[in-house]
Amino acid sequence: MDDLVHRPLSKKASGFAVNIAINDREESDKVLSDAGVIAIVAFIVSGDYESAMGFRARAMAARLSENYDVEIVYRSRHKIISIVKVFSFLVRVRPVASYVFDISYTGVVASGLYKFMFGNCLVIETGDAIVELARSMGRGKVGLGLTKLLEKIAFLVADRIVVRGTFHQELLSRQGIDAVLIQDGVDTEGFMPEDVSDLRKQYGLEGVMTVGLIGSSIWSEKLQMCYGWDLVEVIRLLKEKPLKGIMIGGGSGIAHLKALCREYGIADKIVFLGQVPYGQLNRYLQLIDICLSTQTNDIVGKVRTTGKLPLYLAAGRYVLASKVGEAALVLEKEMLVDYEGVKDQEYPRKLSERIEDILEHPEILSRAARNVTLANKHFDYAVLAPRMKQVIAGTIERGSGRKNSH
Repeated sequence: MDDLVHRPLSKKASGFAVNIAINDREESDKVLSDAGVIAIVAFIVSGDYESAMGFRARAMAARLSENYDVEIVYRSRHKIISIVKVFSFLVRVRPVASYVFDISYTGVVASGLYKFMFGNCLVIETGDAIVELARSMGRGKVGLGLTKLLEKIAFLVADRIVVRGTFHQELLSRQGIDAVLIQDGVDTEGFMPEDVSDLRKQYGLEGVMTVGLIGSSIWSEKLQMCYGWDLVEVIRLLKEKPLKGIMIGGGSGIAHLKALCREYGIADKIVFLGQVPYGQLNRYLQLIDICLSTQTNDIVGKVRTTGKLPLYLAAGRYVLASKVGEAALVLEKEMLVDYEGVKDQEYPRKLSERIEDILEHPEILSRAARNVTLANKHFDYAVLAPRMKQVIAGTIERGSGRKNSH
């Protein structure tokens, strides 16, 4: 006989809560299935509805719906209001488990407080080494200290830690933290190669090869750089070639990039598309023949998969990535480029040499078709969701979830 299984559950059909304590787990599963009851799990997103974590949470929830009644709440901008909102949400839905997507004051404080008061179990997922990230962004002593405290509390209150990068898992293991790896993902049914000749014509991209990227570009005063700097420098180096750049996304760095383009005399060589709705993102990704995925060669970059890489692969795009983090583990050697330190001044030259080779041998781009297979194998939510299901079930069964949260 297994140990006593004590599961707080909800019956979706009638909306009332029941408690069941059964000695045999197989028997309990049968009873629960016959009764049509499933456990409530709260997904707490450290971002808004349109954020990358928002899409990840909904993609996972859709694939866990047969096993759990997943309720999702999103962070508001104001910290205090957001904490109160999320905590009130948890009190109302009374989940057997809370799952926080990314470490934030809202997610950690609200879910930690609820766990302390009502005794449910808690899983916290993170895709960044947030202390190192704060340091690289130039946070002051107070800000850095608060970030350290936040991370420490998160690791302390969580029953399980989930990370999205292999190096991050190894890094935490060396600190005595046993983290589970569930990489950034993609819905491969929504991202796939398609013909966008009309869109290329609309943006004047006929007869040229394109190189580009997607993502938010935030200017760093400390580093005097932002996401997309490598794209601008590559276009500068290859401005006489039949090549154009494409930048999808917004942020404080865009104005700096545009100013740099004017200074270099390449303002007509890069198309800044701004924010693109997620539902249209695949079509716009098809405009980019060569997608750049650049991570710094430090702890900040190494721990990441980044949500962009799975999208590039599923969309069937050729990728040139810095040889850092998850990209270094899954991409073919020809798509990896050595990167040194935080800002590798030689990286644009290295990229331009690779791109020149592709311009001379455009048939190389056909190898991008193999990236779709990589996306299906490593990053499809259909592959990742069972891991999350296992994490949630295991966390509930291991201890904290045995205490009734109702």
